[in-house]
Amino acid sequence: MLPSRSWTRSAFHGQTDRRCDRLQAPQAGLRIAGRLLLTYVRAPYDHEVLTETERTIVAIVRGDPLVSTLELAERLDTTREAVRVHLSNLGKKGVILGRGFVLREERAAVVIGGANVDIKARSSGAAVPATSNPGSASSSVGGVGRNIAENLARLGTPTHLLSVVGTDAFGDRLLRDTAAAGVLVDHVVRTDTPTGTYVAVLDDDGELVTAVSDMAASDEIDRRFVEAARPLLGHAGLVVLDGNLGSDAIGAALDIAAAAGVEVIVDPVSDAKAARLADAVDPARPIFAITPNRSELAALTGSPTRTSRQLAAAAADLHDRGVEQVWVSLGRRGSVLFRSGRPPVRTDPAPLAAPIADVTGAGDAMVAALAHAHLDGRPMEDAVAFAHAAAALTIEHAETVRPDLSSAVVEARVDPDRTIRRPTTTRQTTT
Repeated sequence: MLPSRSWTRSAFHGQTDRRCDRLQAPQAGLRIAGRLLLTYVRAPYDHEVLTETERTIVAIVRGDPLVSTLELAERLDTTREAVRVHLSNLGKKGVILGRGFVLREERAAVVIGGANVDIKARSSGAAVPATSNPGSASSSVGGVGRNIAENLARLGTPTHLLSVVGTDAFGDRLLRDTAAAGVLVDHVVRTDTPTGTYVAVLDDDGELVTAVSDMAASDEIDRRFVEAARPLLGHAGLVVLDGNLGSDAIGAALDIAAAAGVEVIVDPVSDAKAARLADAVDPARPIFAITPNRSELAALTGSPTRTSRQLAAAAADLHDRGVEQVWVSLGRRGSVLFRSGRPPVRTDPAPLAAPIADVTGAGDAMVAALAHAHLDGRPMEDAVAFAHAAAALTIEHAETVRPDLSSAVVEARVDPDRTIRRPTTTRQTTT
């Protein structure tokens, strides 16, 4: 059942929740002389889905970035309350981004997925099972969907997060820290279910030993939840789906995206979640890209993936089921990109400039960087290289999402002399 939205951040009402003021994202307008500077650019929306009044408001805001709701009401010969309703609807349709009537020119990403608090315990020596290990512990905001959203925002892509968090202190922290990173959290819903937690145990070298996740709150992201965000999804430049979502939520998102012609990237997350995702992959609702590792690809297709030929055959199965790009992570050996009707492309990992600090955020950074580069119009080979560079930077940092991540920082790490190899699919050799 869809929980009630007990936390809101109104971009338009004069009386704004004080908690919401503290969650103001960097994209918001600037306050000058007591007024909001209404920063705007051309918004890539379909005029046919806007009402005549909404189109008039967009034209006014574009022509007068300092316009107030009172001035809008006078020019439209209506009330301020009516203007606020129209502005709220424009926000729900993704035409206006948050406070300040920010109209977007960049194609925004919408990420649907989990948001939780990560608790990491790192052993000071080699981890010994079945006993207590001395070490250190820390906590940070996380969740696959939330992490992808933060990485996207830090890279410069306008990003909305659709998720569910509890009404507890962990939920407060998630909203505050995620908004501070630049993610638009207007569509995050609060529930009485406790905020999700992810507890990871790391070895002294930063490698994952084991982990336990409690994502019950994210289970409330169902078909009804996704359907409520149809206007936003229909105006997105790209939708990214966290494989932790239930099959009904994934199916709803794919249906909406297919109807609106919006591209979708799906991160399978794990073998178990990939197997659950398999039934949602259907030619009737095409997917731009899926980003499994070798074992997740096997779970998605029910086929072996040990050899290069088997990888190609499994990818071909997904192509037949409507997936345009299958980008398979091979861990320390890089990745291989399969595209329908084209030779596969193998890419080596980006070189490291520092010792590995923590590997847990690498996958989220890679998916976000691939999405960012694709929205930026880069060829997929270049987008993959960009993603590997983002992953290298991320695992060099102790935090799951590197706080100084930016497009320029990642670009500087991309190896200009990288070798892009096209692996053979005719020999039974392991990759």
